[in-house]
Amino acid sequence: MRGVQIFSGTSHPVLAEAICERLGTVPAKAQLGKFSNGETSVSIGTSVRNQDVYIVQSGSNKINDSVMELLIMISACKGGSAKSITAVIPYFPYSRQSKKKSHRGAITARMLANLLSVAGVDHVITLDLHASQMQGFFGKPVDNLFAEPFIARWIKINVPGWKDAVVVSKNAGGTKRVTSLADTLKLNFGIVTTDRRRPKMPSAMNDSTIFFDSIEQDCGKPLPKGPASTEEAVVEDSGPLITNADQPGVLPPKTMFPHGLRPETPPAARRPSELEAAHDYTDERARDVITGRFIQGQLVDDDYPSPVISTSSTPANGTVNKENHENLPDPMMASFVSTSSVQHSLAGTFEEPESDDDAPTRPPGSEDEKTITLVGEVRGRTVFLVDDMIDKSGSWITAAETVVKRGGARKVYCIATHGLFGDNSLEQLEACESIDYIVVTNSFPISPMTMRTSKKLIVIDVSNLLSEAIRRHHYGESVSALFQLNDII
Repeated sequence: MRGVQIFSGTSHPVLAEAICERLGTVPAKAQLGKFSNGETSVSIGTSVRNQDVYIVQSGSNKINDSVMELLIMISACKGGSAKSITAVIPYFPYSRQSKKKSHRGAITARMLANLLSVAGVDHVITLDLHASQMQGFFGKPVDNLFAEPFIARWIKINVPGWKDAVVVSKNAGGTKRVTSLADTLKLNFGIVTTDRRRPKMPSAMNDSTIFFDSIEQDCGKPLPKGPASTEEAVVEDSGPLITNADQPGVLPPKTMFPHGLRPETPPAARRPSELEAAHDYTDERARDVITGRFIQGQLVDDDYPSPVISTSSTPANGTVNKENHENLPDPMMASFVSTSSVQHSLAGTFEEPESDDDAPTRPPGSEDEKTITLVGEVRGRTVFLVDDMIDKSGSWITAAETVVKRGGARKVYCIATHGLFGDNSLEQLEACESIDYIVVTNSFPISPMTMRTSKKLIVIDVSNLLSEAIRRHHYGESVSALFQLNDII
């Protein structure tokens, strides 16, 4: 390829060399290092005047150093009169911070997009953005490539009996990605959701709490029969309304009904309560819904005791006196606190987080009891747990144990595009007996020692995809063919 210079950062030199090898060239010379005070030093060792420059720099464990190195390399090539500068970023840093998660939060992914534009980038090639709407953060063109065709091809070649497998999402936010792979392979799909149980309120506060379901059930009971008086209005199933005899047709000033509500509504006009609907619902699809309990990182039986809720403000004998009653939390305030921790948009509509990895790391011992729900038939089948990245292992282990111990799955493949493996998560995934294989691409750097010692880790090479994207971009060809399986194979 003439008129092309491909530079490699220090984050993933192995991937850059593989890309250059497929393109029949070698990485351009550049000296990358640090000053004694930790500042990044970049020196371009070849002429880039009127050249198409491609800088391969993915995210790495030293994410901030990788970002600064990429920005400085772009600026250096821009100052060297490069014709165009394309940043090839297989794993885009800070992609999980693509929206405000609090009123004082920062959209860091948009800030990084602005920094790349200011540095002088003309084009961006990336792989499986955490949120596809991030392409709107850039003022320059973005090619968001997909690793799904490579994953689908690997499954067809290496997984025996894959036609009877099920693709499962480990959270509600990843259903779109899962259904896309399921459509490509013509497979069924399922979902595993995790809901944190709210702690039960002390008995002293339950007396003042009104549950509308119980009121609705009480309203469905017939009124107590008794003699009609001038101060009570009695409703009969057939006949006019009996009111005060002195003033016919006028309700008495003190009309008494149970709970102060209207009398019983005819069954045809009344909406059935949740309890009644649960008894009357006989849909066969409900058999595919399996629930379980997850406490302190372990999948437990249904009769396992719940974590003890601290009631230090209530005496041991269960009585509440005036002094400690003031220390009890307000039920309404407690309900507000329990719901305010749920992630939601600033417009007020609640939405499911895209991944459990989006949340920051919680301190040990702070996990509450969770309810695991599995929707889909996985018994005796191979399960593909799919997401865009593997960072923390908690949600993956939870989903794997649920489909195996509760759903009866035969094998579990944890499949993702980016294998970040933070906080010793790879060792924890390999220690899980419910997980058979861990499949990722080489978009994120993984040390050769880790790949040799790991017994379950499988790495798919995507250098062919990135090199073909570079070639097509340089010659002005369309890259739409890279999104289809047959064209890549």
